[in-house]
Amino acid sequence: MGVASGIVVFVIIWWMILFTVLPWGVRREENPDDGHETGAPANPRLWLKFSVTTAISAVLWGVAFWAIEADWISFQSP
Repeated sequence: MGVASGIVVFVIIWWMILFTVLPWGVRREENPDDGHETGAPANPRLWLKFSVTTAISAVLWGVAFWAIEADWISFQSP
């Protein structure tokens, strides 16, 4: 796997994991102020979610890299 394809695979994995991590621990604010969305989370903790997403993505990217380099997955025609 080349550098460019490795980055592309990592970015795709990262975005997929981010969308699965975003709903974790979301609590709605009980009494939102005027002008605030009623469904908006009280404390979204985005930095924690970005960190968890990056850690999980790194592990999954490592598994994908190993599978591609071991020729378990091939993107080239025979």
